[in-house]
Amino acid sequence: MVPFGEIVRFAGTLLEVLFLFNVLIVVHELGHFLAARLRGIHVERFQIWFGAALWEKEVAGVTYALGWIPAGGFVALPQMAGAELLEGKQAGGTDPLPPAKPWDKILVALAGPAANVVLAFLFSLIVWVVGRPVSQSEATTTIGYVFPDSPAEKAGLQAGDRILQVDGHPVRRFQGMDDSAITWNIVRSEESEIPITVEREGKMLTLSVAPVREERGFLQRKGLRQILILPEETPTIARVFPKSPAAEAGLLPGDQILSVDGRRLRSPIALNDYVLKHPGKPLSLEVARAGRNRAVEIVPEVPVAETVPRIGIQWDLAGTMSIVHPNPVEQILLSVRAMTSTVTAMLSPRSDIKPQHLSGPVGIMRLYYLLFQSPYGWRLALWFSVLFNVNVALLNLLPIPVLDGGHILLSLAEWVRGRPLSVRLLEALQVIFATLIVGFILYVTFFDVQDLPWRGSKGPEMQFPGKIHPASPSETK
Repeated sequence: MVPFGEIVRFAGTLLEVLFLFNVLIVVHELGHFLAARLRGIHVERFQIWFGAALWEKEVAGVTYALGWIPAGGFVALPQMAGAELLEGKQAGGTDPLPPAKPWDKILVALAGPAANVVLAFLFSLIVWVVGRPVSQSEATTTIGYVFPDSPAEKAGLQAGDRILQVDGHPVRRFQGMDDSAITWNIVRSEESEIPITVEREGKMLTLSVAPVREERGFLQRKGLRQILILPEETPTIARVFPKSPAAEAGLLPGDQILSVDGRRLRSPIALNDYVLKHPGKPLSLEVARAGRNRAVEIVPEVPVAETVPRIGIQWDLAGTMSIVHPNPVEQILLSVRAMTSTVTAMLSPRSDIKPQHLSGPVGIMRLYYLLFQSPYGWRLALWFSVLFNVNVALLNLLPIPVLDGGHILLSLAEWVRGRPLSVRLLEALQVIFATLIVGFILYVTFFDVQDLPWRGSKGPEMQFPGKIHPASPSETK
C-alpha cells in the first residue's frame, strides 16, 4: 500500500505542475486578447480552462468564462478565424462584423508569442535573483567514468581526461542542448567517427571515437548516438542501509567518498566497480563530512538474496549542486540556441534526431513533475520555464496555418493581394493543418506515455544480516 504521505506529496507536486503549465498557456492567449482589444478586433469569448463553463459573465460584449478541464485556455476572435467567420459572421450568427485589416491581424497573431517572450524574461529575472541550481556533472568537461568495452574506451579515452572539443566544437559543459555541450555534440554528430580533443596530464590529444546507438524496442523512440562516458562527479551518499557495512562504519547521508585505497574517485560507479573487483578485501575510504576528511575502514558484504558484495549505500544522483546567477539575456539566448540547434538537427537527413524525439504536453508535464521532485524544485522549474516559453514563442511563429505564424503569413498574402484569400482555400488549409498538428501531438504523446513510470516499483530493499557481536562475560552466565 502506498503511504498516505506519498499520496499527499504526489498530489501537491501535480498541483504545482498544473499551475505553472496553465500559467504559460494562459499568458499566450492573454497576449492575443489584449492586442485584439487594443486594435479594435472583436473578442467573442475569453475562457480559462476548457470544457463546459463553471462560471461565465459577459462584460462589454465579451464573455469571460472558467472551464472545468485545467488545460490552458482560449480566446475566440471571429475576425481572425477561418471558414464562414472570415465573412464577418459571429459564431452565433446574425450581426455581421467588419473585416479586420491585415496589419491588425498580424499584430494580434504576434502578441501571443510576444507574451511568452515577456513571461520568459520575467522568469529569467527571478532566476537571476534566486539562482539556478547546477550539478557538478552538468558543469564539468572532465570524464569521470568510461564504461568497459565502450567506444570511448576503445578509442583511448580515460577517466580524468578534460574534453576541449567534440566534433570540432569547443565545449564548456557536459550536458545541454547547444554546441557548447559534450553530450549534444555527440548526439548531433553525423559522421561515422567523432573527433574528440582532450587534455591529459598537460598534453592535448585528439582521438576518433565511433559512436554506438542504444538498442530499443520497435515501438520505442530510436536510440541516439553515445560513446558511453559519464561526467566527473564526487560520489555522495543519499542513503545508508541498516546493518550494512557502511552503517557499521558510521557513514551518513551527505558524506562524500573521495578515494578508495588511495585511488581518487571520479564517479560513484568507479567505487562500485572497485568493490566488485576486490571481494572480501577491507577497503580504506577517504570520506569528507562538513569540510573535514577522515579515513574509514570497511569490509564489503553480500546482502541477503544477492550474490555480489556491497557496502550498503545508495548514491545521490543529483550529486554536488551549486547555484549560479545567469543574467536574463544569457538565459534567453541560450534558450534560442537550444531551440534552433534542435530544429536544425531534426531537419538534417543524416542526423539521428527526429520528430519522435520531441516532447508533447505529456512529456513536458512529466519533466516539470521530475523537476519538482528535487529539493531545488521551484528554482529548476522557473529556469526550465524560460526555455519552454521561448520554445512556445518560436514554434508558434512557424508559417503553418492554425499557428500564429500561419495567421501572419495568410494576413501578409491578403495584404499583398488587396483582398482576402478564398474562403474555401482558407477552410481547407485550416482543416488540413489542424489535423496534421493534432496527429503530430498524438504521435509524440505515444512515445511520451512510454516514458511514464508505469511500473513504479523501487525493487527489493537491500538487506544485511548484520554482525553478531560476541557476548560479554556477564551475558554468558
